Amino acid sequence: MGAIDLRSDTVTQPTPAMREAMARAEVGDDGWGEDPTVNRLQEMAAERLGKEAGLFMPSGTMSNLVAILTHCQRGDEIILGNEAHTFYYEVGGAAALGGVHVRVVYNDPQGRMDPEEVEGAIRLPGLGFPRTALICLENTHNRCGGAVLSPEYTATMVSLAKRHEIPVHLDGARIFNGAVYLGCDVRQLTDGVDTVSFCLSKGLSAPVGSLLCGSADFIGRARRYRRMVGGVMRQSGVLAAAGILALETMVERLAEDHENARHLAHGLADVPGLSVDAEAVQTNIVIADTANPAAEVAAELAQEGVKASVYGPNRLRFVTHYGIGREDIDTALALIASVMTRLQRL
Repeated sequence: MGAIDLRSDTVTQPTPAMREAMARAEVGDDGWGEDPTVNRLQEMAAERLGKEAGLFMPSGTMSNLVAILTHCQRGDEIILGNEAHTFYYEVGGAAALGGVHVRVVYNDPQGRMDPEEVEGAIRLPGLGFPRTALICLENTHNRCGGAVLSPEYTATMVSLAKRHEIPVHLDGARIFNGAVYLGCDVRQLTDGVDTVSFCLSKGLSAPVGSLLCGSADFIGRARRYRRMVGGVMRQSGVLAAAGILALETMVERLAEDHENARHLAHGLADVPGLSVDAEAVQTNIVIADTANPAAEVAAELAQEGVKASVYGPNRLRFVTHYGIGREDIDTALALIASVMTRLQRL
């Protein structure tokens, strides 16, 4: 039996139906806007998120980068959370490739930035200051345990931004997880934001891809930056076909991942040497603090056939996803308990 891989929902395999759709996909040159399957996916994504247009890209990191490049000029500043994926895991692309300065505001455990702190971080006009050109949100929030931003919170941040005539970009890599958790239309979570990105290749189980959605004018300008950073994939309808099925068939099943994550969290809470706030788990991400060094724990778990991500010196992340069932969770819990018991005795 293979390892139970709980490192991320990026390890999902495409469904058999996706593989078949990829083999049959009608394609064209997307660099010229002539791939009919890509065009259909982009239209579908924009409609689902309540925006005018969409743009298919290889990854969420590229989608966020292209959004920032399109919104900002060199020397501008963006405001985002100190735990934001764009700040932590996107290789400083905004600064390195866009010449964009980053200003961080504290994220609370639910992934929220305090609106007053955000407003206080907006630059006043002046020759000595960069221009605040963008406010970035993240929903669900990866480093805050998959926490969901409510429509009311997002509306507050959008209203604040509009008062200062600053656009809002939403990193919605797992936005459909948030909608399923709240039982709402995903457009309630994207209402008012100027642009939003989301991933097909995480919980939605497509093999590759992300969408950036916004106004038709914005997406038209974003196409230039997609080309600049090498994001034109030509006959990418082969990939878009899986993305279409992801949107059509894989959204509602995210609830299963959430149930498995809660089951995992409650089980981990009973394991000596681990500390988990099981009641805080909302979607498919479980964060566990470890008495032993997290790298040591992860290495021992991997030896036993359970893979987890090291998220800090004493912190692990477990992510449930398509292909991981309840039996896998129970097996993983038994193996984790065995490993932690052994480590506690050393």
